[in-house]
Amino acid sequence: MLVQDKNVSKFFGSSFKANSFIEKSDYVSRDLSWLNFNNRVLDQAKNEERTIFERLKFMAITASNLDEFFMIRVGSLYNYLDYGRRRVDYSGLREVPFREKLLKESKAFFQSVNDYYVHHLKPHFEENGFSIKNVDELTKEQETIVRKYYEKTIYPMLTPMAYDSYHTFPVLMNNVLTFGVVTKSPGDMIAVGKKEKFNRKISFVQIPPNIPKFFELEQEDQLIFVPIENIVGNYMDRLFRNVTIQDTCLFRLTRNGDFSVEESDDIEANFLEEMKRKLKTRRTGRVVRIEMSSNSNKWVLNLLKDRWDLDEFNVFWVPKESLFDFTKFWQIIGNRNFSDQIPTPFEQIKPLSLSESGASDIFEVLKTKDVLLHHPYNSIEPLIHLIEKAAEDPDVLLIKLTVYRLAKNSRIVDALHKAAENGKHVSVLFEVKARFDEENNMKQAQRLQQAGCFVIYGISRYKTHTKLLLIVRKQGQQITSYVHMGSGNYNEDTSKIYSDIGIMSTNEVYAQDVSEFFNVITGHSSPKSYKRLITAPTEMRQKLIELLEIESSNARKGLPSGVVIKINSLQDKEVIDALYDASQKGVTIKLIVRGICCLRPGRIGLSENIEVYSIVGDYLEHSRIYYFHNNNDPKVYGGSADIMVRSFDRRLESLFLIADEKLKQEAINILVYCLKDNHNSYTMQEDGSYVVKHTNGEPPFNIHESFYKVTKEEIMKASLF
Repeated sequence: MLVQDKNVSKFFGSSFKANSFIEKSDYVSRDLSWLNFNNRVLDQAKNEERTIFERLKFMAITASNLDEFFMIRVGSLYNYLDYGRRRVDYSGLREVPFREKLLKESKAFFQSVNDYYVHHLKPHFEENGFSIKNVDELTKEQETIVRKYYEKTIYPMLTPMAYDSYHTFPVLMNNVLTFGVVTKSPGDMIAVGKKEKFNRKISFVQIPPNIPKFFELEQEDQLIFVPIENIVGNYMDRLFRNVTIQDTCLFRLTRNGDFSVEESDDIEANFLEEMKRKLKTRRTGRVVRIEMSSNSNKWVLNLLKDRWDLDEFNVFWVPKESLFDFTKFWQIIGNRNFSDQIPTPFEQIKPLSLSESGASDIFEVLKTKDVLLHHPYNSIEPLIHLIEKAAEDPDVLLIKLTVYRLAKNSRIVDALHKAAENGKHVSVLFEVKARFDEENNMKQAQRLQQAGCFVIYGISRYKTHTKLLLIVRKQGQQITSYVHMGSGNYNEDTSKIYSDIGIMSTNEVYAQDVSEFFNVITGHSSPKSYKRLITAPTEMRQKLIELLEIESSNARKGLPSGVVIKINSLQDKEVIDALYDASQKGVTIKLIVRGICCLRPGRIGLSENIEVYSIVGDYLEHSRIYYFHNNNDPKVYGGSADIMVRSFDRRLESLFLIADEKLKQEAINILVYCLKDNHNSYTMQEDGSYVVKHTNGEPPFNIHESFYKVTKEEIMKASLF
């Protein structure tokens, strides 16, 4: 039950102006900042230079993002609301008024997405070779085909679930389209005063999530996509014989998917069972949103609101002309008839370090030089090849790897399986708390465990988010350690669409640090320090603050200073305060933050020397790079960590110092290009809003194309400050 603090409600009365209160805060709300980010994703769907299929892709991504936002962020808020726990947002608002503000903003965004679809995308479907039609818009012949499909395929999969005095309220699944069907029959009369009225009954019909979202009809020059929910709704009378259907309404629930796991010493039994149990609660958790068809029956709506303790803030109305669940557009995008309408990526280029090498054996190449991979511009293939070769090489003694998210058909897992079969020691940490990948990770971990790998299912209270690989190889009396340290997952699929960096090296200092860190992960080691790694949860926040303080000190002394940081999210208050302090000391700070940013740039007396940019385009900007000018002797780090409380306090993370001068220049050039981009970039304003970055007369520069054309000369002359 929703618990509200009466004193809070009294303090934040109806005349309280939340916007004014929020604007006075030195910090931007994490959740409101996220909504701003998804608006930038929606902008990609609005870009008329893209094909209609690309625009639908971004509509699908926007919808998927919003679903996850409600499951996790709004779900987390309700973990406080439902139990009367105190929560103060970065905006300064308490949990009750913040809920109202957040849901109002979310509804406005939801409405804008639907309006854009109806008025700006849908009218262009037919000119692009397809249409979305309801059953009543089909020809008689087409309707016959649809009806046969319904009778043979859909009808057997439908199960009406009654709710009345004899039937308990059914469990309705998360993010699944559901019909509420109100029926009446002559035998169900109740006395109301001196009159008799039909006793309304309700049943629920869920559309199975494992059938296609559209039924496809082919014409000579057009493809017709008929929404499955429209087909089910059109033939609803087939499910309710000899009763009168008074009304039907379509809705979709989103449930709280935010949970934590209590861990025990018996990691394999208790912890994994606890994970499985928690995953089931995600399917049946607290309802935080209902999407309703615009013509929905008020009696049904009130029944649902009462059932789940919701109000109008939680109800999101889907216009009649629109659609439920835009993630269904993936079916249209993936149709083979439109494969030529999705632009193909540029040809991946060879990493600079490898292009200069005459050797073909990856083991031999890495003995002589470090290699930086910049995905997706460089293929992940050299890394995959290293792991596959290690699995087969008789000289390789061991392989250690951290896994957060995997490709659907992972060659890496196959290679580790082969390595174990070949008698090598293989240690793999599978982070089974990786959100929405929990089940796949558990499945793959158990597969490798059965093959003889040493598998770790997460570490105590922490998520293991670091991306590290260690391979030890012995040739004669010589032992060589090969390491990979990255910002992205060991995932062949996402490496094609996520911007990430990683270093492959045989440098002994890296090898020692990575080996020590694996001992922390797999055992009870607790080293006091590393030479080239900065790790969390022990030291990362403080080390970053110290690096910022060095820049502040240099600025005060009149020495060259400057900071450029590229991350996904910026939320930790302590580091934000250190950035504010450095700005006030005269340090020039440029931040490239793709998503959430709780720092306010450009506020007089606070952050005048800070600029914040966000890059949203064809690729998801996932790489993390930290640059500190250090009086003309730059320190540059890459790694897995964002500037988030969770990264510093609740995760095992690592940042690695890029020591090799050539590789350092490559990383610096990435930052230079990102700051130069004027095609995908937005500039954050002091009030937390974003505007498209001004070109200022500069020629167009799109990093998602330019990185494919980068030259060694450009890289070596790249400079910040």
